[in-house]
Amino acid sequence: MWWIYALLSAGFAALTAIFAKVGVANISSDLATAIRTVIILIMAWAIVLARGEYKGMQAISRHSLIFLVLSGLATGCSWIFYFKAIQIGKVSQVAPVDKLSVALTIILSAVFLQEAITWKTAIGALLIISGTLVLIIK
Repeated sequence: MWWIYALLSAGFAALTAIFAKVGVANISSDLATAIRTVIILIMAWAIVLARGEYKGMQAISRHSLIFLVLSGLATGCSWIFYFKAIQIGKVSQVAPVDKLSVALTIILSAVFLQEAITWKTAIGALLIISGTLVLIIK
């Protein structure tokens, strides 16, 4: 079941790149990111409120909150740099390079979360890195 959500995420991420490239054509990439973020904020809170999940806020530990804040800051930085990159570059090149994050995540999950890396996972990560190099080396 997880893979259905992952495929949906990939599909919407692809649409995000296309829509964003058109959206940043005549405005600051930072302003575009801010507008997009407000929409995401409204959408996320609407889902939480509609499902009644806001009741779980009191149970959030300090530890979880710290890491959610760090994740939010990392996401914000990612979006700011991504929007700037697609504003000045080709989406067909920026988006695949951005997906280098998949290989980096595999490495970081092994280092920080002690997740095992199988041969299949390692080969996949190396292929992603190789593909990224093919795209960025002239």
